[in-house]
Amino acid sequence: MSTFKRSLSLGAALALLAPCSSWAQQAYPSKPIRMIGPSSPGGGIDTNGRILALALSQSLGQQVVFENRAGAGGRIGTEIVTKSPPDGYTVLLSAAAAIVIHPNTYKKLPYDPVRDLAPISLVASSEYILAVHPSLPVKSVGELVALAKARPGQIVYSSSGTFGLPHLAGELLQQSANVEMLHVAYKGGGPAASAILGGEVSFMFGTGPTVVPLAKAGRLRLIAIASNKRSPALPDLPTVAETLPGVEVSAWYGLLAPAGTPREVIAKLHAETVKAVSNPKVATQIRNAGGEPVTSTPEEFSAYIKTELARWSKAVKAANLPLQ
Repeated sequence: MSTFKRSLSLGAALALLAPCSSWAQQAYPSKPIRMIGPSSPGGGIDTNGRILALALSQSLGQQVVFENRAGAGGRIGTEIVTKSPPDGYTVLLSAAAAIVIHPNTYKKLPYDPVRDLAPISLVASSEYILAVHPSLPVKSVGELVALAKARPGQIVYSSSGTFGLPHLAGELLQQSANVEMLHVAYKGGGPAASAILGGEVSFMFGTGPTVVPLAKAGRLRLIAIASNKRSPALPDLPTVAETLPGVEVSAWYGLLAPAGTPREVIAKLHAETVKAVSNPKVATQIRNAGGEPVTSTPEEFSAYIKTELARWSKAVKAANLPLQ
């Protein structure tokens, strides 16, 4: 073979190898990933987000940095993600409010959850628990209702944000019991619980990660769970619906990326998330925090979001709440 032909052969080989070399250098992830939690520290988003971020850091070989970006009931942190480059290096660990509630309660929203976000997987679910300060003279839903009727407009409850699920749970309770209470919104489940501990409010609907540890420490009293059946983790805790039928609200947490994120990146994050949540150690951490590990395919998560959007649209209209 001539020198010229050998040079051509070598050049062709190098040309074929160049894309592979470039792809290898850019294999995802090649740098730290930022996971935005649109809430304050201490709530369900924060707890589940940090558990997942640590697990993904270990399996991906790149640090996944969890970052609290609270404000506007989750809208601020969510908007940050929707406006981030769709490259897989900024993701969102969200709860239901910013994704399926706010589109039904705000006239103007800086994002469309269906258009602007790419679902990856559900991560955990958690029932909302009705928790009161130990000094409040009630130990059941019936006693709370009786107290509210005796003191119309004087019983104050906190929530993790206006039009979030805890707020709507309180609205459903008032409608079902035909009582009048006062709602105060805070920037996350942690601050909402702190408001009870500080004597600013009387009760709240909080997720397990928020209220169960405080109850175990004797700082809150749990009186009911807002699900359609009793929790295996708290079998002695009655449901709110046993006293007030129809008051059922459940929380969920899911991982999403900006719309337009490459399919292979979504697939990678989905596979690693499922592996992490299925890990017995991680699953135990989620359960110890009061949640239940759960995963889904991106397609299942997308369909679930659309179903929840429709369900809460009907609920908000039925509650006759003014749009913001």
